[in-house]
Amino acid sequence: MLKAPAEFTIIFIIVSVILILFLVVFIAVIIYRYQQKQNTYFAAMETLKASHENELLQSQLEIQEQTFQNISREIHDNIGQKLTLAKLHLNTLNYADTGKTVTQVNDSVNMISEAINDLSDISRSMSSENILSNGLIKALEFEVAQIEKSGLYDINLSVTGNTLFLDASKELVLFRIFQEALNNIIKHANASAIIIDLHYNTTILSLNIFDNGIGFSSEQNCTKGSGLTNMKKRTAMLNGQFTVNSKPNTGTNITIKIPFYENNTSL
Repeated sequence: MLKAPAEFTIIFIIVSVILILFLVVFIAVIIYRYQQKQNTYFAAMETLKASHENELLQSQLEIQEQTFQNISREIHDNIGQKLTLAKLHLNTLNYADTGKTVTQVNDSVNMISEAINDLSDISRSMSSENILSNGLIKALEFEVAQIEKSGLYDINLSVTGNTLFLDASKELVLFRIFQEALNNIIKHANASAIIIDLHYNTTILSLNIFDNGIGFSSEQNCTKGSGLTNMKKRTAMLNGQFTVNSKPNTGTNITIKIPFYENNTSL
């Protein structure tokens, strides 16, 4: 009579142990798969982070390369010309003609002063960090002023809305997009006017760049080179939208929209 309950107890214990072992294995499998997914997620995040840092580094290098090209052109076309002319004035002084000598000396001093001011501007543009030290708007204003000095373009920059700061790395990428857009206009558009509008609202920063140049068709857009592709790629890095509207002989309009996030701060 006692045999049956004993056998039942043994079976119950065995089944319980099996169930417990099954639960332990099941939990272990779940934890293992969770850790695998977590490791995959962190690996993907590290890859994205490395990719983002590489893009930022590339943007910094390209900004510096473009800046050095601008510096070289500025020294050759502007500063060198002023200093050469000042030297010519000083070498041709006629001491017998006091009035003319005073005028030439004053003109030379003015030209040297202008060259010094130009060199001061150049020193402030030697690196992307210095360009962006006072924020995106100051960087855009400085770049516009450099182009305006050439006298080749009627260029206008307007800033509207309540100004917000983006993360410094995002402003760096956005500045490079802007710089590349202007470089494309200078090289290819054959434009005489450039209109730039930077607008802030509560959720989006919108940068609009218009030129009255020769424009291009949608077919040309596909084969326009790496400039537009790079700008579009960098806009995507900022989770933004990049659009280009252009037709032959009607100019080109580029619009970049970048969303704001909680870590942005208001002025």
